[in-house]
Parts: sequence; C-alpha cells; structure tokens
Amino acid sequence: MDPEKIVREFCDTVRRGDIDALLVFFAPDAVYHNIPVEPVQGLEAIESTLQMFLSPGSEASFELRSIATCGNTVLTERLDVITMNGKRAELPVMGAFEVRGDGKIGAWRDYFDMQQLMAQVT
Repeated sequence: MDPEKIVREFCDTVRRGDIDALLVFFAPDAVYHNIPVEPVQGLEAIESTLQMFLSPGSEASFELRSIATCGNTVLTERLDVITMNGKRAELPVMGAFEVRGDGKIGAWRDYFDMQQLMAQVT
C-alpha cells in the first residue's frame, strides 16, 4: 500500500465527520498524539479523542498544504478548519503519520498551538 495515498484518503475522510470511517485507517494498537496533550493508544482511546472534535454539531476538515513521504512516514502541513461550539477555528498543523506494511496507521502525531485553537473556540 502507498502510505501517502492512505494519509490523503484519511484526511479527505475527516470532512465526512464519520468517526467509524476514520477508525478503519488505524491499527488496533495505534498511538495518536496531539503534542500539546498526552498521547492516547488503541482504537477506543483514539475514538474518544476524535469525538471531541467531531461531536454532533461540529465540523472539521484537513486542508493539505504540503505533503512529503519517506518510506512509511508521511508528513503533512495542513490547515485544519474546525467548528466547535458554533465557532469556526483555523489552525495550522504539522502532522506526522507512520503507516504500517498492512496499510494501517500505527502512529499519528500532530504539532500545533493549543492556545491558538482555544482563543478561537472559547
């Protein structure tokens, strides 16, 4: 499987707001780390984290600005557009994805400024 294609498909799927469709991309023991907070591991923990951003009444999209692939690692420069509590936030994000040989995401790390996000949604 092509790691970059998998990550592009994952980013496109975010727009649908379907957490179950997003979880299909992850390995059962995957790690998701929003760098300003503690990492979570496993599908259940990833699901809980995604629910914070994709709860009913919220929207999100990942607009890819740049993408680079080296082996199984895919780096994304994105503008994440999130609507939470009726407020729209635009957040620059640098993301790193590690895609395993079976085509599943084993690790996802996002680097962003939490203060910038909170200033827009609170």
